[in-house]
Amino acid sequence: MTDPLKSAPLAYQNETFLDSPDGRVLRILAEYQEPLARFRREQIQDTVVFFGSARFEGATAAKKGLSAVEKNGAGAPAAQQEMNLKRAQASVDMARYYEDARRLAHLLTKWSIQIPARRHRFVVTTGGGPGIMEAANLGAHEAGGKTIGLNIALPFEQNPNTYVTPSLNFQFHYFFMRKFWFAYLAKGLVIFPGGFGTMDELFEILTLAQTDKLAKKILVVIYGSEYWNRILNFQAFVDAGTVSQGDLDLLKVVDSPEDAFEFLRDGLTKHHLGGAPKKEGEVLPEIAKTRG
Repeated sequence: MTDPLKSAPLAYQNETFLDSPDGRVLRILAEYQEPLARFRREQIQDTVVFFGSARFEGATAAKKGLSAVEKNGAGAPAAQQEMNLKRAQASVDMARYYEDARRLAHLLTKWSIQIPARRHRFVVTTGGGPGIMEAANLGAHEAGGKTIGLNIALPFEQNPNTYVTPSLNFQFHYFFMRKFWFAYLAKGLVIFPGGFGTMDELFEILTLAQTDKLAKKILVVIYGSEYWNRILNFQAFVDAGTVSQGDLDLLKVVDSPEDAFEFLRDGLTKHHLGGAPKKEGEVLPEIAKTRG
C-alpha cells in the first residue's frame, strides 16, 4: 500500500523554487516591493545620498592606526614597513573626509528635520557600510534624524554600521535594485573621494540627468577638489567634444561642509520646497518620465 501524498508547499513558501533561476523575477520584485512598503510606513518622501570610500576612518582611529604601525612595525622587512607606514599615513590624511561627511550630514539633517512637512524630507542615505557611509549616518544620527542604509550582500562581509536607523536598514542581493533605490528617492547626491563604486554611482546619475531621464532635479555635489582633480578632468570631456559645456552645470565642486550645505539647502529649497504642493496620498516621487 502506497503512502498518501503529502500536501505540496505553497509556491510562495517553496524555498527551493524561490532560490532557483525560475524564482529570480520574484526575488527582484521583492527587492522593489519590500523597501517600498517600508519607506511608506516610515513616511520617507525623499533623500540625499552620500557616496564615498568604505576604507576611510575617523581622525582618532586613523591616528591610533598610525601609532600602532610605528610602534609595532620594527620587526617587519624594510619594504613592508615602508608600505605599512605609507598606508597608515594616507589613512590619517584622508580622515578629514570622514569628518567632513559627518559634519555635512549633521548640518543637512538638523536643517531638514525642521521643515514643516507630513513626511521626512531629504533623509541622509548611504550604502550602510563603513567609511564615508558610516560618517554620514553618524552625522545624521547625532542630529536626531532618521538615516537610511542600503547595504549589499558581498562575498566579503560588510555589516551595516550602527548609526543606520534600524527600521531603515536594508540588505540587497541585486546591485541594480540597490542602485534603483539610491536614485528613486534622491534629490541630492554628495560624492566624497572613493573608488570604482563611487565613480559608478556618480556617472550613472550624471548620465540620467544629461539624457533627461529624471523627472526631478537632483543636485550633485563633488566633494574634495584636491582629490577629484587628480582623478577626473571634467573639462577634458568638453575639450574633446564628448560632452557639452552646459553638462558641467549638472555638478558643483566644493571643499567645505558649510559650502556643500549651503548649496544643497538653497537648491533643495528652490527646486523641491517652493513648487506646487504634493497631491493628496502621494508618497513617493517617480524617477522616470513616461515616454511613448
